[in-house]
Formats: sequence, structure tokens, C-alpha cells
Amino acid sequence: MKFPNKYLRNLKPYKLASHKVWAVTPAKRKEILKLDWNEATIPPTPLVMERIDTLLKEPSFFNLYPTTYNEELTQLLASYVGVPMENIQYFGSSDVLHEYICKAFISVGDPVMILGPSYDNFRLTCQANGADVYFSYYNDDFTFDAERFENDIIVREPAVVYICNPNNPTGNVHSKEYIEHLMQEYPDTLFLIDEAYFEFSGITCKNLVLKYDNILISRTMSKAFALANFRLGYLIASKDNIQFINKIRNPKNLSTLAQEAACAALSDVDYMWRYVEEVKRGKDYFASASKRYEDYYTVHPSHGNFVLLEFKSVDNKKALLDYLAQHNIFVRDTIQAPMVYNCFRITVGTTEQMKKVMEVIKSFYTE
Repeated sequence: MKFPNKYLRNLKPYKLASHKVWAVTPAKRKEILKLDWNEATIPPTPLVMERIDTLLKEPSFFNLYPTTYNEELTQLLASYVGVPMENIQYFGSSDVLHEYICKAFISVGDPVMILGPSYDNFRLTCQANGADVYFSYYNDDFTFDAERFENDIIVREPAVVYICNPNNPTGNVHSKEYIEHLMQEYPDTLFLIDEAYFEFSGITCKNLVLKYDNILISRTMSKAFALANFRLGYLIASKDNIQFINKIRNPKNLSTLAQEAACAALSDVDYMWRYVEEVKRGKDYFASASKRYEDYYTVHPSHGNFVLLEFKSVDNKKALLDYLAQHNIFVRDTIQAPMVYNCFRITVGTTEQMKKVMEVIKSFYTE
């Protein structure tokens, strides 16, 4: 076809996860463990439902656009992050934020470098906007070679470097000190640090935005806060970068329901932190229980709410992946790069949920 943007014509699409959960009744949905997109595996704080119930009792807002500036939400985000309000802006998901970043900071033909394998939708977003995307990969054992990575920066001279921290799907995390070293060493390069899984790692670069203009931090409320369906992400950046991206941001594109849900969740961060601790317990349990199957797969250490399973055999991986699906447990096949072709990623939920997963894995290997 001659009509599509020329950058889309041969573009490899982002692979979607299973959505069987939306093809069944709510009762059947409770029987499904959707562990393929790293959503929270429990509902958000009850305050979300309470706040939305109150809102729906006064539905005079339905026919109106949402408020274009929610001071309460901005204040709650700033207080949660620990930066001034002028360093925060919210968006209709971190994916939408990434799209704005591409529009605001990347021109057609600009080189963009991704530390990979990584979240593949950012690659798609950049290429769809005409950027030339390059990868600098972790080692085959998923360790990080800083010298090789920085040499790739020198060679490629990227306009933007994307680092998912913790990395999805490998679970690696980089220290704030190393990220700051990059800021200082490569001041003409913009670094986008994706902190989608910050709550599970406890490592953040948020204070660096007060010192440097060449860093943007994206976050989401889809993971630890359990608000994936509301699609809310936010940017942490210097005041100048916030003002610059606001020039093209559509301020009415986050629904009132999403704004209210976010305010409620941010009003009960203790609930979120209790869930994070439960995920850590579930992750420890799963890694320990998996040791009995180390002849078949290895569980790699992870600083996110997920783990990467590396299989000795691709056939074994595919067979277990299919077996889990037959038992209504959906995990994420990893196809971003050859080094993860023999892996799949599994979202970690509560200990009880991970026990259910292990029961199915046990039955697979004992049949």
C-alpha cells in the first residue's frame, strides 16, 4: 500500500500477550492467572473503588472533557516521588509518554540506542517515528559489560539511550551512581530511564533530574499500584524538559476515572508497599521451589515483579508454556533477541498464586 507512513511498511509489530481473560465471564476470569504482562495480580486499594463509586453517584462529568490540570494528582505524585511539582507530569500511560518523548526529542533519522533485550514497544515507537534504532546487548548470560555498552554510545552517537531499570525481561538493575556517570560522561546524549518496576527494586534516579537536563524518567501505575486498566504513567524530569514536552502534550487525554483512581491509590501507598513485599516473598518462594527442576530451567535473579526462566531446551520451554496455558496460566514468551529465545518471563504474584504455578509445573515434569 502507498498510504501508510513509509516507516511502518516493513515494521516488526510489538507482540501482544494473551487476552483470553477478556473473552470469558467474570466468574471464569477468576480461574485465570494472567502472568504475561506484569500487571499486579490483585486489585488496587479499596479506596479506588470507594472513590469511583462516589464519582459515579454524580455523573454530571460524563459529557465533559476531563480537567486539564489536576493539582491534587500532581501534588500526590510529587509527594510520592519526592520532587517538586514542577518536575512531574502525568500521561495516559507510560507508553503514551514514550510517544510524546519520541515526538519531542527525536527527529527522523536520529539514532536511538536501546540496552537490550528490553521492553519492545519502545523500539516500535521510535521506528514508527522514523528513528534509526540500534541495540547494545547484555552478555549471553545476562551480565552487563559497561565498557562495551559505552563504546557503543561513542560509536553510535545516539540522540537518546533507553535503559529499562530494572530491565524487562532480564531483571537487571543499574545503580544511581552508574546512571549519573553516564549523565556526566555523555552530556550531549539524552537518557530515558524507564522505572516501571522501581517499587520492586527500590532503586531510582529521580534526584538526578534536579541536577541534569539529559535525563528523563518514565514510570507507570500499572504494576505495583495495580491500576493497569486505568492507563496512567508519569514523567520525572527537569523543569525545562517538563515545560518543553508540555508544548505538545494533550492535557485532556486522561479520563476523570483514571485521575480519581490514581489519587485514591496514592492516598494509600501502604497498601501498595504491602503488595510489593508479598511479591518479593512470592519471588523467593518460586526461585527456591524451582531448584528441583534445575535440570530443565534456571530462574534468573530479578529486581522486578517477574522472573526470567531460561530453559536447557527450546522444545521444553514451548511444551511447558503450552501446558501452563492449558491450565489457564499465561506467561510471556520472549522473542526480543536470540539470547532469550529459550526463555519465558513470568509475572510474580502472591505466594499462594506462585504455589499454584508450581503445582502445575510439578505435574508437567512428573507426567
